[in-house]
Amino acid sequence: MSSQTLLWIDDEMPLPPTRWALGASSDAPGLLAAGGSVTPQRLEEAYRAGVFPWYSPGQPTLWWSPDPRMVLPVAEFRLSHSLRKTIRRFLRTPGCEVRIDHAFTRVMQACAATPREGQNGTWIVPELVRAYTAWHRAGRAHSVETWVDGELVGGLYGVGIGRMFYGESMFAHRTDASKIALAALVAFCRAHGITLIDCQQHTQHLASFGAREITRAAFEAHLSRVLGEPPPQAWTYHPGLWAQLGLEVAPQDSPPGAERA
Repeated sequence: MSSQTLLWIDDEMPLPPTRWALGASSDAPGLLAAGGSVTPQRLEEAYRAGVFPWYSPGQPTLWWSPDPRMVLPVAEFRLSHSLRKTIRRFLRTPGCEVRIDHAFTRVMQACAATPREGQNGTWIVPELVRAYTAWHRAGRAHSVETWVDGELVGGLYGVGIGRMFYGESMFAHRTDASKIALAALVAFCRAHGITLIDCQQHTQHLASFGAREITRAAFEAHLSRVLGEPPPQAWTYHPGLWAQLGLEVAPQDSPPGAERA
């Protein structure tokens, strides 16, 4: 198939090989296919192949496999001096905590109200909220949340398969609330042997944390190594995980396995 020909699919057809994605000279580089419904079953197929849905209201479902791919190696995460101070203050303040999977759908809805960098409007359409929420109930999609005095003030959501986490979107209703959630996700990943977070496409915001681009081939090779590995036994957040980022935590707060890099 030509690198400039878009395949239309229905719910009975599998996604095409990622090498069929539109090339750099097209108007939509990385676009792999269009059509079909977004269901947990289709999402499972897609993410295992390194493919994700991304489209706007009124458009058909669009499936993407960009090349290059933006990723954040968790060992290379850059925690700025100012964010380190913010997290330390957060940890010392009563009523401030990080939770995982406490309010998944609310996180998605808040992300839907927050346009991606450089874009107007949302790409998180109601069909995606329903599909990822159903996938969340099946244990695949997860949210990392920043809470202050019982109020959800920031967070992110994504997908966990094996020892891989695919980041999707984040939001903040208070300064640095999404950055705290991202730092907490990195700490969680380090403690559970997840070495790479998918960021999909390049943004300066993610690059400032150490994210960088790799080829599609390198990304898919990484997936082949980690998707079959056992996932974290529990998606929960313990304050002792902050030790993964060199933040001071009382010894009694450290959970088993928190010393793993």
